[in-house]
Amino acid sequence: MIPFQTKIKKLPGTSYGEVVKHAYFLFNQIKKKTKRRPYVRSAYFNKEKVFFDYFWDHLHQKSPKERFKRLKYFEAAIEVIKSARNEPSARENPNKKNEILYRFAGLTKDKELFYAQIKEDKKHSRKYFMSCFPPE
Repeated sequence: MIPFQTKIKKLPGTSYGEVVKHAYFLFNQIKKKTKRRPYVRSAYFNKEKVFFDYFWDHLHQKSPKERFKRLKYFEAAIEVIKSARNEPSARENPNKKNEILYRFAGLTKDKELFYAQIKEDKKHSRKYFMSCFPPE
């Protein structure tokens, strides 16, 4: 899997409160573009919509320290979803057989590796942005 080089650095801030403010500002810009559910179009999936339905719920299940680490990559992960045409690693969800999990690798402007994960519902062929995170 070849990482996609973004033109964006990690979100600025030294605390969760500062980073979440920037992340919500970016999310609200995306949200304003549609009357219904917020989405971005993905180059890899032939400009299909990738929805944000599960992202915030998934993020709030994590500890505050983990949320902070993950949100730092939010803007770069959006660019990866929009622009990357690199082949992601894909595997069937072991818990639900009607889902496929795609994991895109990306590099920030400062050459830091991170992953953006998208879940595809096979039944309805819908894609959902699940998470972005640095390697363990």
